[in-house]
Amino acid sequence: MHLIDTHTHLDFPDFDADRTELLARCRALGVERLVVLGVHQGNWQRLWDLVQGDAGLYAAFGLHPVFLDKHRPEHLHELRAWLQRLAGHPQLCAVGEFGLDYFLEQLDRQRQQALFEAQLQLALEFELPVLLHVRRAHAVTIATLKRLKPPRGGIIHAFAGSVEEAREYLKLGFKLGLGGAPTWPQARRLQQTLARLSLDAVVLETDAPDMAPAMHPHQRNSPEYLPEICTELARLMNVTPEQLAEASSRNAAELFGWAL
Repeated sequence: MHLIDTHTHLDFPDFDADRTELLARCRALGVERLVVLGVHQGNWQRLWDLVQGDAGLYAAFGLHPVFLDKHRPEHLHELRAWLQRLAGHPQLCAVGEFGLDYFLEQLDRQRQQALFEAQLQLALEFELPVLLHVRRAHAVTIATLKRLKPPRGGIIHAFAGSVEEAREYLKLGFKLGLGGAPTWPQARRLQQTLARLSLDAVVLETDAPDMAPAMHPHQRNSPEYLPEICTELARLMNVTPEQLAEASSRNAAELFGWAL
């Protein structure tokens, strides 16, 4: 089974003690490529240094809505400078993680929207896919994407919307990121949505160190759990793990412009 983890935060300090060993375990299990996403200006250099040490790691840079109070206007200029400097580099794969978070009520929605649209414009300028955080904000996100139309689409990270919302994203050229959340017994509505998704709609992810699957509760999530997540999601989608792994890897490679 060959797998791509399309959403990790492997640069976080949670992995400092055993990152090298963890990556070795991942490769032994077939998790061959991993996308590492930036969330604020302060972690971009650390992330890029990490990616440069491993040809199977890929970087995305963004300004995450949850860190809204950390972001400064000049950080958008710095993001553009990073994207310009690394344009065409084989290990730069996307703009992200960014988006809208309406779950956390203290986050100003107007500021979020302005930051969201500014980063979509950068994706348009540099012709990169986008990796989006969307929490309780699907309608606004879909409306914005319809208006700005990022040409290379992207991934809706940790998709937990409805079948109808899934269809809207797919029409816009997006894939739906699936990880540990649907493995929990209480995720009945999401499980029912998964059962109606086609294989060409999805990519696999972990969001490590967050969003651990039900098989590894109350602990650090890890990219090495992706084969187990794949197996459980395949059961929910009524396909074999091999079919889901192959489809997810193909979908991710097409999105990012990679050869398999």
